[in-house]
Amino acid sequence: MTGMADGGRRGSIVLGAILVVVGLLALLGRQLDVDLVSIGWPLFVLLPGVLLLAGSLFVGGRPGIGLAIPGGIVTMTGLVLAFQNATDAYQTWAYAWALVAPGGVGVGLVIYGLLAGQRDSLRAGVPVLLSGLGLFLGFGFFFEGILGLSGARFVGFENAFAVGLVVLGVIVLVLGVVGRRSPPA
Repeated sequence: MTGMADGGRRGSIVLGAILVVVGLLALLGRQLDVDLVSIGWPLFVLLPGVLLLAGSLFVGGRPGIGLAIPGGIVTMTGLVLAFQNATDAYQTWAYAWALVAPGGVGVGLVIYGLLAGQRDSLRAGVPVLLSGLGLFLGFGFFFEGILGLSGARFVGFENAFAVGLVVLGVIVLVLGVVGRRSPPA
């Protein structure tokens, strides 16, 4: 039981250190009269995420995973916001959420698994990360390709999408019919 107590104590130390570092950076920015909000406000999201990921390695074990997952989510949120801030493409939230969750969960597990040598976390994180990427690409294809959310659409995509729906429907029907047959006695 002392292992869990030590992990919790280390987690408190990591969280306290993150708060101190972020606070000191905010004070430094104020003293130097640097308007960090207009320059790189996504860093206020990105930096705590990276610090949580780093802290997860310090804490280790199960508590480390408990920091790695929100660290991955917060880091991915900061990266998405940084991209959107740089490109003024905030409409991409319609599908970029998939990079945050489940994608960020997968990122946290994969990074923790790789750096802490935890193969179970790595194995658990890869399919979650791939699910997030798949959702991002699928919804991005729909919102950008069909609806033209950012202004451009894929030419002729409506027909290909309709044919794809028909093919998918036929596959589902066939699997439904084949799956209902009872095996011979």
